[in-house]
Amino acid sequence: MTAQLNARGDVAVLVPAAGAGLRLGPGGPKALRLLAGEPLLVHAVRRIAAAPSVRLIVVAAPAAEVEAVRALLAPVAAVTVVPGGAERQHSVAAALAVVPAEVGIVLVHDAARALTPAELIESVAAAVRAGRPAVIPVLPVIDTIKEVGLADAAEVVLGTVDRSVLRSVQTPQGFRREVLAAAHAAGLGAHTDDAGMVEKAGVPVTCVPGSELAMKITRPLDLVIAEALLAVA
Repeated sequence: MTAQLNARGDVAVLVPAAGAGLRLGPGGPKALRLLAGEPLLVHAVRRIAAAPSVRLIVVAAPAAEVEAVRALLAPVAAVTVVPGGAERQHSVAAALAVVPAEVGIVLVHDAARALTPAELIESVAAAVRAGRPAVIPVLPVIDTIKEVGLADAAEVVLGTVDRSVLRSVQTPQGFRREVLAAAHAAGLGAHTDDAGMVEKAGVPVTCVPGSELAMKITRPLDLVIAEALLAVA
């Protein structure tokens, strides 16, 4: 059954899904790799559509796959599909361009975080709604982190980083629409995430607790872990 989005919602979720995902191995665009028989993108969109505040979902798909992705997602939710770009930020900009002006909260989410619960989407949106211009979900770093340098072609430890001030960043990342639009319009160069663009523009980025389920599926082992999580969910 196709999920019905909230026509009165104040949130648009952008999903850049045009990347190749080379670390996941050969097999086409990462967002279309299978997890328990369904593409990662389908899992992700299903969970986004379950968030009550979401009014619009925009997927930036590989240019050659737009029609196929549109057909793939039609049974899941009413999704707008646009051609993505060569870089992640180009895909986000293309998706943002079709969001109606009256939608004030924009979330950017990775299809690779396919098991992200609707509750986390709502938590990020609520923080933006409460007045924060940019919000990211985070988890504490649990591993010991070493700073290293090279000496005689070997890595040598320079020091131990205080992990109490470190956080592992997840998606969705949430923004007031005008904040995200301004960061993209400024052309601040390549960034691995939109929060980095906004941070460079001088906008404060605040944190909310993330979710273990919002793990990023990047390597073949991650698919195994995600399948195990699905089996017990």
